[in-house]
Amino acid sequence: MRAWSVTPGPVEAGGLRLVDRPVPAPGEDELLVRVRACGVCRTDLHVTEGDLPVHRPGVVPGHEVAGVVAGAGAGVRGFVAGDRVGVAWLRRTDGTCAYCARGAENLCPGSRYTGWDADGGYAGYTTVPAAFAHRLPPGLDDVAAAPLLCAGIIGHRALRRVSLPPGGRLGLYGFGGSAHLCAQIAIAEGARVHVLTRGAAARRLALELGAASARDVREPPPEPLDGAILFAPVGDLVPVALRALDRGGVLSVAGIHLTDIPPLRYESELFYEKELRSVTSNTRADAREFLALAARHGVRATTHTYPMARADQALADLKAGRFDGAAVLVNDG
Repeated sequence: MRAWSVTPGPVEAGGLRLVDRPVPAPGEDELLVRVRACGVCRTDLHVTEGDLPVHRPGVVPGHEVAGVVAGAGAGVRGFVAGDRVGVAWLRRTDGTCAYCARGAENLCPGSRYTGWDADGGYAGYTTVPAAFAHRLPPGLDDVAAAPLLCAGIIGHRALRRVSLPPGGRLGLYGFGGSAHLCAQIAIAEGARVHVLTRGAAARRLALELGAASARDVREPPPEPLDGAILFAPVGDLVPVALRALDRGGVLSVAGIHLTDIPPLRYESELFYEKELRSVTSNTRADAREFLALAARHGVRATTHTYPMARADQALADLKAGRFDGAAVLVNDG
C-alpha cells in the first residue's frame, strides 16, 4: 500500500514523504481497518514538523480514521468484516494503573497513540485494538465522521473542563476543526458563544453556526466570559483569554502543543479565582458521549476533501490557515 511517512521537518520541505509499505497485520486483539477517510489534525502537523518528537521512526500520521473492518486478530470478538469503525488518537492504555482504575485513562503513563506510537491513517490500511475502535453513527458518511474522532472528541473534553454554567458565556480562541465542532455542542446546550480568531473566513463560519459574536483574536469579547477554550497553539493568547474571563471563570487549553506562555500578572489575569486548566487526550467514555451528542444535535463538520495522495498539501494548507473547518483525506475505491 502507499502511505505517508514522517521524517521530522517543515512540511513544505518534505517532512512528510509518500512511501510503499506492506499492509499491516493485526495483532491478537486488533482490527485491520481499510481507511476510507482520515481527518487532518493539527497534531499531525506537530508530529510531522518535530514539535512532538516522534515515538516511532517513520511513523504514519493520522488519527481521525473512518473505515471498515478488513480483518481481525484471533482474539477479537464482536466485529465482522465490513463493519464501519472509527480510529481515534487514544490507541491503548495499560488498564491497571491508578489513573485507569479511577476512570482517567487519558492520564495513563502507559498510554499509546495512533499516528505517534503506532502507524495511523494516512495510508490505505491501519490497525487498532478492538477495545479502542469506535462504532460510527449510522447516517454519517465517512468524510463527515472523520473529524469527529479527534477534533470533535477533544473539543468536547475541553468544553467539559471549562465547567460552564447553564446558559454561560463561552469564548473560543481559534476556530479550526475542533473549535467549530465544539461550538455546535455548546450552542445546542444553551451557551452564548463568542469566537475570537484571526481568519475572516473562520469568523464568517462562526456566525453561520450561531455564534453570538466573532472578532479578531486580539480584541476583547463583547462581554465577560464564564469560560474560554484556547484552541490556537499560541501561548501568548493565554493572558489575553484570562483577562477576558469574569470572576470565577475557567480557561482550558485544548492543544497537545503550546508555544511558551509569557509571565502572567496575578492581579489582572488570575485573581478572583480564575482557573487555568490543561486538556490531555481523552477517554473512551468521552468519545462515546461526544458521538452520541453529535448524532442527537446534528453536529456536522465543515469539510474540505483532499485525495490521500495530497496529504502533504493538506497539512501545508492547515499550517497556512488556508481553509476553515477541517480537511479530510479520502482514499479512492
